[in-house]
Amino acid sequence: MALSKLVDRFGQPIEYDVLDERIAEPQLVGVRQAWHQAVTGDLTPERMAAILESSMDTIDPRQYLYMAEEMEEKETHYFAVLAQRKLAVESVDAKVEAASDSTQDVRIADAVRDLFELDCVVGSRFDLLDGLGKSFGVSEIVWDTSESQWQPKTIVRCEPSWFLFDLIDRSTLRLRDMADPALGAPLKPFKFIVHKPRLKSGLPIRNGLARIVAFVWIAKQYMLKDWLAFAEVFGMPIRIGRYGGSATPQDVAVLRRAVANIGSDAACVIPESMKLELVQVGNVSGAADLFERGCKYLDEQISKAVVGQTSSADHHSSGLGSRNADVHNQVRGDIRDADCLALANTYNRDLVRPFVDLNFGPQRRYPTVHIRKPKARDLSMIADSLAKLVPVGLRVEASEVRDMFGFSEPAQGKTVELLQPPPAVATGKVALNRRDPAAPATPAQAGSVVDGQVDLMSRQADKAIDGMYAVIRDKLDAVIDNGGSLQDFRDQIMDLYPRLNAAQFANVMQMGFAAATLAGRYEVLEESDGEAEG
Repeated sequence: MALSKLVDRFGQPIEYDVLDERIAEPQLVGVRQAWHQAVTGDLTPERMAAILESSMDTIDPRQYLYMAEEMEEKETHYFAVLAQRKLAVESVDAKVEAASDSTQDVRIADAVRDLFELDCVVGSRFDLLDGLGKSFGVSEIVWDTSESQWQPKTIVRCEPSWFLFDLIDRSTLRLRDMADPALGAPLKPFKFIVHKPRLKSGLPIRNGLARIVAFVWIAKQYMLKDWLAFAEVFGMPIRIGRYGGSATPQDVAVLRRAVANIGSDAACVIPESMKLELVQVGNVSGAADLFERGCKYLDEQISKAVVGQTSSADHHSSGLGSRNADVHNQVRGDIRDADCLALANTYNRDLVRPFVDLNFGPQRRYPTVHIRKPKARDLSMIADSLAKLVPVGLRVEASEVRDMFGFSEPAQGKTVELLQPPPAVATGKVALNRRDPAAPATPAQAGSVVDGQVDLMSRQADKAIDGMYAVIRDKLDAVIDNGGSLQDFRDQIMDLYPRLNAAQFANVMQMGFAAATLAGRYEVLEESDGEAEG
């Protein structure tokens, strides 16, 4: 057995020999069988209570785990809302944050990002969320080193019934093993991802949603059973066959078969001397509504326990219209966020750290995986704010803006096409947008007197605008340094306006208007001469 100097979070050394093979495999005969006998076929409230109590009194929760599995299979509403809660977490993207800005930490974070794009890692999320119903979910990592690096080759879901709890703390999971069938074997380091959702404080086995909704679930099963029995008895008329005193036993048998078959065949043949009557049952709609209201009420209790609200699956009973139902057709936000945080913590502990230690060695700090729904932002308002604030000196990191809008970093290369701002169009007005003073002036197009005048005005006005811009920029920097707001900046700009030197700019404008007038007259004369020659 090859032991490593690497240790897990409990100080246990890594066994390299077992990292690339399965440990928790099903057995045809043994303590880890892939099948089990049904436990809910004749389940009563008393037996359910005994199963729940046994899961706490012993270290073996198999009966409870079997029951939790069958609850999902036998109750459509519970299955639907539980799947809805799992999918709410699955739909949130995982983000990786580097431990620092150092080259090594960034390189490690990039490797972890590649790790979370592997199909086996993506698929493991749903399997681990199985712990929401059963109190815990376990998956086994089979590592691969074929490309000179450690990465998961596959991540296989393990049946919860293959595990039992530590005899002392009742929290640490141990693998059922023939070497110690009673107490089990400790989990091998860097081999298992163990997800224990925290729905409430206490022992892990008491955290499953199956335990919370168990008695509501069995109450609905009894309600449905009674409803079906009611429908069978009162859903069709009572059939009465009458025979005369001279009827023989054979005649009575014929009539009995006719009465029995008319319920399914809606037809029968009897002798003329016999009579068949259908007696309609009185109005029992109120009793039928009782069963329907009871089932809806129990569904609402299951919805509250699993997804935190009833609008998504039970809007038919809450008076909400279809539009409101669409708005609430999701898991309550705080529940979804808590599930995402718990799953991210599990990955950071049982997958990220082993991956980093095996490939880069132990680190003082590790990259962090975050699974959380991004907050909705008004991107239009952000774009408008940037267009107004950046020209007056607000400094913003381009990478931060790209992340906000979901843009990637521009690639490098001659063949890469990048979006460019549209070329400036001459309008006959002075361009007030900022131009790089170091950039060469754009020559006017040949033959265009107006374009030449506009370009000349723009270059002459830059000097006047630079003076006013410098004053405004200094004032903005002072407001930012002192922690002021945009309101403070606006007030100070209003006070500053009378002191701005606009005389030079006014002179440029005056010359520009004069030049524009002369240019206009020149063009009119040119057109007149052309018409006279024609």
